[in-house]
Amino acid sequence: MKENSRKVNGKCLSVRPSQRVCHRSRGKEKDRLKPKKKEKKDPTALKEREVPQHPSCLFFQYNTQLGPPYHILVDTNFINFSIKAKLDLVQSMMDCLYAKCIPCITDCVMAEIEKLGQKYRVALRIAKDPRFERLPCTHKGTYADDCLVQRVTQHKCYIVATVDRDLKRRIRKIPGVPIMYISNHR
Repeated sequence: MKENSRKVNGKCLSVRPSQRVCHRSRGKEKDRLKPKKKEKKDPTALKEREVPQHPSCLFFQYNTQLGPPYHILVDTNFINFSIKAKLDLVQSMMDCLYAKCIPCITDCVMAEIEKLGQKYRVALRIAKDPRFERLPCTHKGTYADDCLVQRVTQHKCYIVATVDRDLKRRIRKIPGVPIMYISNHR
C-alpha cells in the first residue's frame, strides 16, 4: 500500500488512502469520544408506540361527573366573542346543552380580563355576574390557558368554553373533555 506524506508546520504527516483522518487531528486519547455501547432494553419499560388505555369513565355515557347541572369553564375570548355576537352567555349555554349550566371563571381568567383594560369593561361586568361561579387558583403565574388545561386534567367534570385555536388544540389531546365554542353567532 502506498503512503502519501507531506509536511505541515514542520511536522511530517503520513496518510494512507484507507485513512480518512490524519494523525494531527486525532487529538489526545483522553479527549476522544468513546464508542457508544448499546443499552439493554428493560422489558418492563413502556414502548414508545404503545398508547395507554384510558378508563371508560372518560366517555360521556359512563362519566357520571359530567352531567346536569353542567359546570362550564369559560375563557376570556369566549366572553368577548359572545359580546360581539350579542349572545346572552348563560342563556345560550342552556340552549346549547338543554340543561342547567353553571359558568365557572378561574382567578387567572378574571385577572386576564382585568389586564385588558377599559376597552373590555363590558366583559369584566359579565364575568362578575353573580350567576358565574368563581374558582380560586393555587398555582403561580396568571396564564389562563395553562390554568384551564391544568384544572381540566385534574377534574374531568368540566366543559371548556373557548374560541382560542391553540387552547382547543391542547384540550383535544386530553381525553374525555368536551369543548364549547361560538361559530356563526351561535
